[in-house]
Amino acid sequence: MSASATRVEVAIVGAGFAGIGMAIALRRAGREDFVVLERAASLGGTWRDNTYPGVACDVPSHLYGFATHPNPGWSGTYARGAEIHSYLQDVAAAEGLGNRLRLRSPMNRAEWDADRGVWRLAIGVADGADREVSDGASIVEADVLVIACGRLTEPAIPRTPGLEQFPGPVFHSARWDHSAPLAGARVGVVGTGASAVQIVPALARTASHVTLLQRSAPWIVPRGGGAYSDADRARFVADPTALETLRADLYAEGEARFASRSGDSAAAAEAEAVARAHLARQVTDPALRAALTPDYAFGCKRVLLSDDFYPAVSSDAVTLVPAALAAVEGSTLVAADGTRHDVDALVLATGFASSRQPYAELVRGEGGRTLAEHWSAGMTSFGSTVVAGFPNLFVLNGPNASLGHSSSVLMIEEQAAYACRVLELRGRGVLRVDPAAERGYTAEIGQAAASTRWMTGGCRNWYVDERSGRLTLLWPGTVDAFRARLARADGSEFLPTTDREPALEGSSA
Repeated sequence: MSASATRVEVAIVGAGFAGIGMAIALRRAGREDFVVLERAASLGGTWRDNTYPGVACDVPSHLYGFATHPNPGWSGTYARGAEIHSYLQDVAAAEGLGNRLRLRSPMNRAEWDADRGVWRLAIGVADGADREVSDGASIVEADVLVIACGRLTEPAIPRTPGLEQFPGPVFHSARWDHSAPLAGARVGVVGTGASAVQIVPALARTASHVTLLQRSAPWIVPRGGGAYSDADRARFVADPTALETLRADLYAEGEARFASRSGDSAAAAEAEAVARAHLARQVTDPALRAALTPDYAFGCKRVLLSDDFYPAVSSDAVTLVPAALAAVEGSTLVAADGTRHDVDALVLATGFASSRQPYAELVRGEGGRTLAEHWSAGMTSFGSTVVAGFPNLFVLNGPNASLGHSSSVLMIEEQAAYACRVLELRGRGVLRVDPAAERGYTAEIGQAAASTRWMTGGCRNWYVDERSGRLTLLWPGTVDAFRARLARADGSEFLPTTDREPALEGSSA
């Protein structure tokens, strides 16, 4: 180890929900020797990066938080983005993570040192705008590496001819330019996903006009909910069991929603009827309603929640273009249907590099093989958490760890609990995933996913890796099923240890 290296038991990369959740789990397990590395100037992940107008969660707020840190102060059924960012900051402070959190510290490389049985991380230095100013300024060596970088970190920018020559402001929804003069401007929005349905109503209130380019229409159901009163919040403070009951009810509702999202015929038909009625009620123009009607099965793509998107699109303030963006010629957007639209600014609500995780290029396991190479045909793992060929590595919110029906925080908590349990088994040994266990788990996922709407619904979604046609982002089951699957992992997913490494209790060694 070099003189400038920091040595810890666990290095966590990322300080969003996953990284903070892992830190909480380690502390609860009595493991205090860890560091949380964050490339940005503050923690918060997705909820730090997304500051676009109207940004909010589409999971009920009292389910979108850590079980160990209930928040009686949420403003309403669905929390606003800034609230969630503040919540994560409060949780980090309550957990005393300040001296373990290293901000402006991007991981530039992570390499497994087989001779010494440690991960060696090259950590750079970034400025307040997340720009790299020094590469490899310091080294962190860790027995265990936890990748908690999330799946919605790197914006997907379309390769559209002429886009780089657009003369006005152009930016991705997750990199919102608050200095751009959008009030009174003609604004183009590309995409009609989860971010766009929140952005468009907000822009419609201030822009002179919004032109919305839609490649495919989303299924949208009523959002509902509302604000919590001062009396509600006071009751949650005075009676913690009321919050526990509410969280349990929301959890049950989410688990029940899995059927309609995954493709149960009766449940999907009922939910689709709700979505169609919502569209018919809010959009009276037949032609516009037809353009906003999806041509794929309910649940194939992420089902969206909104009460104000359809009214905005129906208003004179918005023009819907039911075609993808084909080219940009100066300040003119050329749609795939041949129509041309002049705009002053352009917002790209075009999603993220979700199935090809950017960090995968930076992580080298045994034999110098990168995660990107290992995942060249789509992400694979055992337990959605550990990967063959990458000893003592845990990936949170990675392969098959997302949900289409409930809170992703629930999955993070289960993964972190599994990681802590496995670390107890580890002793002083090295955890090496049996490739056969990874192949078996991948086959389980494929079998469970085969009949779901994500695979058979006739759409192109970001849950499926186009290179292999496998479902690689979503867990094709309920949270209860995921918890039960991890509970069945008894250590036999790891290879027997060598003579230098004590065998894992409960393993097949």
